[in-house]
Amino acid sequence: MRRLRGSLLPLLLGALLCARGVPSSIDCSCGRNHFTCAVSAFGECTCIPAQWQCDGDNDCGDHSDEDGCMLPTCSPLDFHCDNGKCIRRSWVCDGDNDCEDDSDEQDCPPRECEEDEFSCQNGYCIRSLWHCDGDNDCGDNSDEQCDMRKCSEKEFRCSDGSCIAEHWFCDGDTDCKDGSDEESCPSDVPATTCSLEEFQCAYGRCILDIYHCDGDDDCGDWSDESDCSSHQPCRSGEFMCNSGLCINAGWRCDGDFDCDDQSDEKNCTTSMCTADQFRCKSGRCVRLSWRCDGEDDCSDNSDEESCENTGSPQCASDQFLCGNGRCIGQRKLCNGANDCGDGSDESPHQNCRPRTGEENCNLSNGGCSQKCQMARGTVQCTCHTGYRLLEDGRSCQDVNECAEEGYCSQGCTNSEGGFQCWCEQGYELRPDKRSCKALGPEPVLLFANRIDIRQVLPHRSEYTLLLNNLENAIALDFHHNKELVFWSDVTLDRIMRANLNGSNVEEVVSTGLESPGGLAIDWIHDKLYWTDSGTSRIEVANLDGTHRKVLLWENLEKPRAIALHPMEGTIYWTDWGNTPRIEYSSMDGSNRRIIADTHLFWPNGLTIDYAGHRMYWVDAKHHVIERADLDGRNRKAVISQGLPHPFAITVFEDSLYWTDWHTKSINSANKFTGKNQEIIRNKLHFPMDIHTLHPQRQPAAGKNRCGANNGGCTHLCLPNSKDYTCACPTGFRKTSSHTCAQSLDKFLLFARRMDIRRISFDTEDLSDDVIPLADVRSAVALDWDSKDDYVYWTDVSTDSISRAKWDGSGQEVVVDTSLESPAGLAIDWVTNKLYWTDAGTDRIEVSNTDGTMRTVLIWENLDRPRDIVVDPVGGFMYWTDWGANPKIERAGMDASSRLVIISSNLTWPNGLAIDYASQRLYWADAGMKTIEYANLDGNERKVLIGSNLPHPFGLTLYGERIYWTDWQAKSIQSAEKRTGQARETLQHNLENLMDIHVFHRHRPTVHTACGINNGGCSHLCLLAPLPKGYSCTCPTGINLQPDGKTCSPGMTSFLIFARRTDIRMVSLDIPYFADVVVSVNVTMKNTIAIGVDPQEGKVYWSDSTLRKISRAALDGSQYEDIITTGLLTTDGLAVDAIGRKVYWTDTGTNRIEVGNLDGSMRKVLVWQNLDSPRAVALYHEMGYMYWTDWGENAKLERSGMDGSGRRVLISHNLGWPNGLAVDKAGSQLLWADAHTERIEAADLNGANRHTLLSPVQHPYGLTLLDSYIYWTDWQTRSIHRADKDTGANVILVRANLPGLMDIQAVDRTRPLGFNKCSVRNGGCSHLCLPHPGGFSCACPTGIQLKNDEQSCDPSPETYLLFSSRGSIRRISLDTSDHTDVHVPVPELNNVISLDYDSVDGKIYYTDVFLDVIRRADLNGSSMETVIGHGLKTTDGLAVDWVARNLYWTDTGRNTIEVARLDGSCRKVLINNSLDEPRAIAAFPKKGYLFWTDWGHIAKIERANLDGSERKILINTDLGWPNGLTLDYDTRRIYWVDAHLDRIESADLNGKLRQVLVSQVSHPFALTQQDRWIYWTDWQTKSIQRVDKYSGRNKETVLANVEGLMDIIVVSPQRQTGTNACGVNNGGCTHLCFARASDFVCACPDESDGRPCSTVPGMVPPIPETTSVSQKSQTSPVRSGSSTTKPHTSLGAKEGNPHLPFALGPLFSLPIGVLTTSKDMPLSLAGIKNLRKFFFLCWLFSYPFPKSCSDNDAGLGLCTRKNGAVLATTGEGLHVSYITGGLLSVLVILVLIAALIIYRHKKSKFTDPGLGNLTYSNPSYRTSTQEVKIETIPKPTLYNQLCYRKEAGHDHSYTKEKIKIVEGICLLSGDESEWDDLKQIRSSRGGILRDHVCMKTDTVSIQASSGSLDDTETEQLLQEEQSECSSVNTAAATPERRGSLPDTGWKQQCKPSTESEV
Repeated sequence: MRRLRGSLLPLLLGALLCARGVPSSIDCSCGRNHFTCAVSAFGECTCIPAQWQCDGDNDCGDHSDEDGCMLPTCSPLDFHCDNGKCIRRSWVCDGDNDCEDDSDEQDCPPRECEEDEFSCQNGYCIRSLWHCDGDNDCGDNSDEQCDMRKCSEKEFRCSDGSCIAEHWFCDGDTDCKDGSDEESCPSDVPATTCSLEEFQCAYGRCILDIYHCDGDDDCGDWSDESDCSSHQPCRSGEFMCNSGLCINAGWRCDGDFDCDDQSDEKNCTTSMCTADQFRCKSGRCVRLSWRCDGEDDCSDNSDEESCENTGSPQCASDQFLCGNGRCIGQRKLCNGANDCGDGSDESPHQNCRPRTGEENCNLSNGGCSQKCQMARGTVQCTCHTGYRLLEDGRSCQDVNECAEEGYCSQGCTNSEGGFQCWCEQGYELRPDKRSCKALGPEPVLLFANRIDIRQVLPHRSEYTLLLNNLENAIALDFHHNKELVFWSDVTLDRIMRANLNGSNVEEVVSTGLESPGGLAIDWIHDKLYWTDSGTSRIEVANLDGTHRKVLLWENLEKPRAIALHPMEGTIYWTDWGNTPRIEYSSMDGSNRRIIADTHLFWPNGLTIDYAGHRMYWVDAKHHVIERADLDGRNRKAVISQGLPHPFAITVFEDSLYWTDWHTKSINSANKFTGKNQEIIRNKLHFPMDIHTLHPQRQPAAGKNRCGANNGGCTHLCLPNSKDYTCACPTGFRKTSSHTCAQSLDKFLLFARRMDIRRISFDTEDLSDDVIPLADVRSAVALDWDSKDDYVYWTDVSTDSISRAKWDGSGQEVVVDTSLESPAGLAIDWVTNKLYWTDAGTDRIEVSNTDGTMRTVLIWENLDRPRDIVVDPVGGFMYWTDWGANPKIERAGMDASSRLVIISSNLTWPNGLAIDYASQRLYWADAGMKTIEYANLDGNERKVLIGSNLPHPFGLTLYGERIYWTDWQAKSIQSAEKRTGQARETLQHNLENLMDIHVFHRHRPTVHTACGINNGGCSHLCLLAPLPKGYSCTCPTGINLQPDGKTCSPGMTSFLIFARRTDIRMVSLDIPYFADVVVSVNVTMKNTIAIGVDPQEGKVYWSDSTLRKISRAALDGSQYEDIITTGLLTTDGLAVDAIGRKVYWTDTGTNRIEVGNLDGSMRKVLVWQNLDSPRAVALYHEMGYMYWTDWGENAKLERSGMDGSGRRVLISHNLGWPNGLAVDKAGSQLLWADAHTERIEAADLNGANRHTLLSPVQHPYGLTLLDSYIYWTDWQTRSIHRADKDTGANVILVRANLPGLMDIQAVDRTRPLGFNKCSVRNGGCSHLCLPHPGGFSCACPTGIQLKNDEQSCDPSPETYLLFSSRGSIRRISLDTSDHTDVHVPVPELNNVISLDYDSVDGKIYYTDVFLDVIRRADLNGSSMETVIGHGLKTTDGLAVDWVARNLYWTDTGRNTIEVARLDGSCRKVLINNSLDEPRAIAAFPKKGYLFWTDWGHIAKIERANLDGSERKILINTDLGWPNGLTLDYDTRRIYWVDAHLDRIESADLNGKLRQVLVSQVSHPFALTQQDRWIYWTDWQTKSIQRVDKYSGRNKETVLANVEGLMDIIVVSPQRQTGTNACGVNNGGCTHLCFARASDFVCACPDESDGRPCSTVPGMVPPIPETTSVSQKSQTSPVRSGSSTTKPHTSLGAKEGNPHLPFALGPLFSLPIGVLTTSKDMPLSLAGIKNLRKFFFLCWLFSYPFPKSCSDNDAGLGLCTRKNGAVLATTGEGLHVSYITGGLLSVLVILVLIAALIIYRHKKSKFTDPGLGNLTYSNPSYRTSTQEVKIETIPKPTLYNQLCYRKEAGHDHSYTKEKIKIVEGICLLSGDESEWDDLKQIRSSRGGILRDHVCMKTDTVSIQASSGSLDDTETEQLLQEEQSECSSVNTAAATPERRGSLPDTGWKQQCKPSTESEV
């Protein structure tokens, strides 16, 4: 595809402007007696005789001589139009503009439109659906006077009212038509910056760097192809510009600047034009056929000069052409006057009827067949509308309007004197009765814009984005029925698809594409067709890309646009190669035919008008849009001006739409005339392909030729013009008319760097097919194995060997380590071995075909080995070597009998091949440019092909032919293998060709000894020449034992080193250095330190990214992680193989630690004065540990291996001391310093320091073995070796190893030495650690050694326990190191709150990610979920260690709940007046529960452990009260405030409040131990402490901990004391709650199936289900659960008429008197006293029956069916009971009435102006586990203020502060009286009784807000003091869900909602 050439546009525009400007600038004037016609479009003047004016004849040719004339009167049958035209009278007021001036439709009676029609202003009726569809259907646009569409939130409204995507605003691209989206944009928009892997185009876009200089215009402006000096040479028939761009060779010196640097027009001679070209004056060549065609092709008009005699001027259709070339009106023919001037219009030149001179219209109508009129004394005949006058001047003939182009949109039927238009199916005739409108939705233009795909509505300014972030979208099409859009990307070389809503983007075709420029969808048969100008093919596949087939490949050069006609079964395409043409064929590839091949140059776009049965195309070189019938006939130019560079085209209804590269616009025009041109959209990025998205563009009327069963085809069913054809995917042969082969038997296999392809020999087309493989970057060598259908290849970019099945499945990497340039590959198909050469390491290696048991065969005297082939028949392998001395060698396949067979006349010996039949070896030499052969021993050498071989590379043999690839010729060729004759090219224009092979299934079978029991070999059995036949060998680095068959168990002496992502070994047992990967089945991220235990043969390593220490056997098995917590950056690691310990340094935590080899008994040895400890080395026999520290003051230190006796050995002249090693034999210390670039040594005490080696570039790891030191070097990426004593004899051990880290040298045969702790672990219970004087016992971190100095406790006595999201850790307070130790609890996600139960020794914690509460033992075991459902955000947790209960707050549900420690008996305690409950703490000894609430009104509250007696302790001067803890000794509460940034305390009543610390960053949780307060801080990421008395002595306990959450102290002193629930659960069946002076029993919200009693010691029997009648007597009692236990009325059950209410397990009162749980609304002191009386009398009068006998039940003493109900004796109840009950009922009714009045009158005091805080308390998201700090408004901290609104004179309001005095909110304006109010507590009831309110008229008692405690409210309501103050009178609100315990009292009339009250 070509750009518009620079010189053409201005000239074209200039020509257009000149032509259009002529009429206004040229003034024509004719002589006397002449009429001056209008100036023509070409500036010509025409003069006619004056008498010809107004004679009804078109003499001027443009009707200008007849305009405005009063014409003769029309016949009575006709209507006279205002413009003089005569039309049939029947056409008047028919809705059609027949007069063409609308005069026949004026003053017509209005037509009545139907209900489903819209009435136009001009009287037309159109479909209602057409109203506001963007199309002018009325003709006067009255149907489009519509309101603007509202833009969505994600859209930007342009000034013209249209909507565009929001992110298009100010994106530098003009998307609004009026450009308003780019107005008022900030000027400091950052420029686009591309990453290192990207290239920036000239206009700022970023593309992948690999697309720079690849020959493709990926940027769209060729800027990625400029300045490409190393560009690949162009193809034949192309010219390479100086910039590297390739263009058509025919464009050279054609006068157009096609190269971006104009180099195609430089150094041109004038004799370049060919015989079929015309040379312009400028020297430019144009086609000869363009000469005198009326178009300025030369740009200097020289091709249009001297053209006067080349053709006749064209007269109008109603004019006559005279012999002298003049045009006269048709009526002047044979009129007896010489009008032409040469007599050619009269006799004898014309067959004129002789005139008699007596002619008159009154006689026989003047001889006229229709109309007769007299003019200048002669008869003039005329015809009615719809007829035309014949040449005889008398007769009339019907005009065939259907023959006129575009008279009807689609169908036309001619009739005598008239016509009728009609429309195809799916269209409807418009009111004009000529044009057709498509039925269905509004059409949408879908177009590719390179970087995105957009939609635009052609009739309005709607403009939307469909897909963005594309690379280079060129071609597109859609499937309307499946709602899919397909597009091709020529940068990614992919075909993609997505849903039409932009979702579900996926690849359809991803291989084998080079430049897919055209795309078409067969919507009937569901097929995808595309063109590829790079591969010169047209292909087809299913819509998902399967069953891909090359459809057309012959005689194609550069196929571009493609269009389908599925109804006809045809395919059309354009080809803009050297012979541009348009072709078509059937959709199965048959019946191919050229339909246009003249006057074409760049046929770009192509579209089919299915309704009009025509095709349209654009030519960018000719700047024309043309059309033709579908067979190519009736070709005609539609638009030939104003088309700078049209690219793609589509058609809909009567309009054409096309994109133009030069104007970057979408345009439209009438498809018949080319007129009405309009710009739909301009200022686009790069408009490419375009389609009209509408159902009628894919009509469903066509027949599916393949039917429902795919035509019975196994693969592809392709339609043709009559039927269909079954087809097979590329390369697969047909086994019958409907079936295809399932696999390929033989095919040519070749590599092309970025892909691997095959050419099937099973079919004739020889099309190459890409094997779908992933991540092929630079494939070079190939081989295959037909036994398992595998293809093998090497990749020199990824340095790997891979394999996959021949169809691309089962892809896997076989070898990917220690490869540098694997250039040759060979398969031994007999023993299943893989041989390869490596030109980087200069080795030949072998392994099993799966990559296992790899070993080096040849490592000496190789210099860039290239290709390799094996001969399992003879046991030899052959390879080429093209180093300094090129040669071809052979050896046995076991590396024996090595021999050079060819060493002369070789330059670059590349490909090798063996002809087993003739026992010959073939090779290609790219330097000698020959293909030669010789016998297998090198004799009888001959040249097979010695000419036309520019650069042969790969070579193979099959059958009688030889095949090879050629780099320079870019082709695959073949010839006869014996003679070199019959050469032919299989494929051409293929870049980067590499190796080649023929896959077949006929390799010779060979019987060898290796086939039987692997030849007796333990590992590898390799073939060898006879007589030996085979030999055994071992994997790299392992020696063969003397028996010649068995390998040693492993390496004995070796180097082992870390390389970040793997660990490798280099054997020192063999004569060469080869690294072998330790194949641990785990992903390593950043392996740094390494150590080896030679006794068990295990390697230990640290990974600083995964933050763990792991170990595995040296063969990669037995992998396990030993340390997974508490690590940050473990830089050093040492294994004490003697003492069986592992030591490590951690630069992140600045610690040195030790542990057992399995990671147990971990202990911090050194933690003080460490800056950045790195390497660590041990000397067990001496008891010393050495380490380097490269912090700010670098040093080298020593201590005992137990951390004692620490001493700095060296502290000066050190920079980055990295590696460290102890030379035990030489009693010296060696270290490597990367900063001073030295390797130094000193005595073990630091003396006698001296330099061994300098400079070394960047040494890191250091080790020694025997007399050598080995080190890794970051800079050289190598391992080096030197003498340990002198530093001399430096050699390179291994090179090209990026990421080198630590290294260790190991000799497993060396004895370990004496273990100081060998006898009974030194008597130590835990750790036994050596030191210079012997050994010492030690305990794990945080645990103190007992006085016996040998044994340890299992855990610390006192310690901090804290959570940090993904971990729970402890810090011992018994030891001084304050080191955190992870508690190994599994499955931690986002732990927030913690508590501990000292009785069972269990940790309880909440995980808000899983929304669970769990518990586990301190060692991490026995983890179980306690509460697993019904939680949202559990922020607080508290253990009641006495009653064995667990309390928690749920911020998400705003509840406080309780359950037993095992999760049973769950109950909601408090669920009203909670906003954001956070921390919670229990005081079992006092029976108190405390919690913080940091909601809208922050507060700290207290209640009894059963939730009763709730009281606000603190609600002033609070921000975000986060953490809360209790000091059980001093009886104080402590809390942290994360908003006010302080720590405060108060006594248990909220009094004596004091600020302890006033400046803390963001505290979250706190705890107390001894004299210290500890807290966690989010901002400083630390745990800190201060003195709890003074707030001083602030210390950081632990720093740099992410995600710190809760913290508690575990100590024997914390969980002490007891209460009534401590013994036998207080006798309660379920829950026991201790209170200040007593305790209560309670039942869970949901029954657990066990009978529940609220009476201590009573266990009721299991209740049975009640009957329906009993259920009906049960009143609803609201509880936390949705169900309420029914209670059976005893009186009703037993038939006792004297019982007015039932007795339950406890007792009951009528009308909702509440039980002793927290859920009692409206229970009063008097009622409580009465209840006490009832209860005591009943309790002491009747014993508790242990069981209920039948006799007792019969007497009514008990019931077995409804729980433990205590029976009564006597005939009825005592009168005092009845009196008390009635009084209670009366009091309750009064109180209910008072409550209703109170509810009705109370007002809410809220003021939106209260908010003044700006930050919220950080929240933790359970999904992302991140901390979020939001900016939100928050009420003022002093939230006790109330406000009153008083109406003023102007009805405005004033706010007045009201103070709260102990919970009463009074309204007052007097500040002086507040102090007096503080004393009113005792007389508060009197105040309320007398309605005194201190200058106010309102008292608001807000009990539900919690501002009054329970006792105070009860006193106020009851007007008396009561000794019983534990009743909670919080008014029940609709939000409240507290459940009532099952007391047995029947609640008959209790209202459940406020509305019922």
